[in-house]
Amino acid sequence: MKKTRIVIIDDHQLFREGVKRILDFETNFEVVAEGEDGSEALAIVEKHQPDVVIMDINMPTLNGVEATAQLIAEFPDTKVIILSIHDDENYVTHALKTGAQGYLLKEMDAEQLVDAVNIVAEGGSYLHPKVTHNLVKEYRRLATTANSKTSGRKEIEIRRPLHLLTRRECEVLQLLADGQSNRTIGESLFISEKTVKNHVSNILTKMNVNDRTQAVVVAIKNGWVEVK
Repeated sequence: MKKTRIVIIDDHQLFREGVKRILDFETNFEVVAEGEDGSEALAIVEKHQPDVVIMDINMPTLNGVEATAQLIAEFPDTKVIILSIHDDENYVTHALKTGAQGYLLKEMDAEQLVDAVNIVAEGGSYLHPKVTHNLVKEYRRLATTANSKTSGRKEIEIRRPLHLLTRRECEVLQLLADGQSNRTIGESLFISEKTVKNHVSNILTKMNVNDRTQAVVVAIKNGWVEVK
């Protein structure tokens, strides 16, 4: 089985070692190199040719967003996941516009880190559930404002997509929009994480999207979920 080759760029050694330890538990991952600053990223990527770069956003010499822009320009096939303490949509959208395909908060758990690497390595995008919730909440606010200006309506009617998804899948989709992880969705619905993952996979297939972030965006545009 071909392993996903990973580079970690973070100026905090202890955090970097923690990330590496989590990734080393996965048999399909291989951490091939580490760096302490964005200024090292180009040389490291050129030498090791990783599939995924996990990049801290705040570093002293060259920050993660600037380093990502340089990487994507030089190595367009490289996939970057930004690590950040910031969940503000301005940080997120700036990072994504620069070319990052993932955005994780440093409060992530091991499951979210592993999911992010797998999804991004396969060409999808991944946003931390809290970030996803904040983004769609802002999108909903803007859409509601625009709608009320043009039609006088103050709310978008929520219509569950029962023509497309089962009732349980609609519940899971709503919890994805609420920013919940697979683990917390399982706890909310009293089902296992494996069952949650199966529901999410079915949702993505039925909605013809690549990842959970796209699923939530489509759902919010169609008025299929509430954003609290």
